[in-house]
Amino acid sequence: MSGFKRFLLRGNVVDLAVAVVVGAAFKDVVDALVKSFITPLIGALGGVPDFSALAFTINNSRFGVGVFINAVVSFVIIAAVVYFFIVLPVNALMERFKAEEPVGPPQRECPHCLSKIPVAAGRCAFCTQEVPAAGKSTQPTTPIQT
Repeated sequence: MSGFKRFLLRGNVVDLAVAVVVGAAFKDVVDALVKSFITPLIGALGGVPDFSALAFTINNSRFGVGVFINAVVSFVIIAAVVYFFIVLPVNALMERFKAEEPVGPPQRECPHCLSKIPVAAGRCAFCTQEVPAAGKSTQPTTPIQT
């Protein structure tokens, strides 16, 4: 039971619960905005005063096209608000506070194990093999016989 209590009281679960409640309330506000203002405005331009009443019937089955149109408009508004007021600002903050990569000494590959080692290293820290100084060939040199 104590594990379940810890799970419920973790910050992630509480944050998620708050987000769901606020999101549901926000959805109701956006739905009211669409139903009360945006749909009548679009309807006035198109000649249909209320999309929710827009429907057709086939074999005594009613298809509420207007309700679907209201839902699509609500979705687009919610998506736009989330993108412009949450996603863009958070991305800008994350970019601003992103830790820069630490700049270390220049590196090269160990010829034995192919690990990254400092250019000035004389021995590989991973495989402990001696490595030639930077700029020197790793191949033994032999004179060319003619």
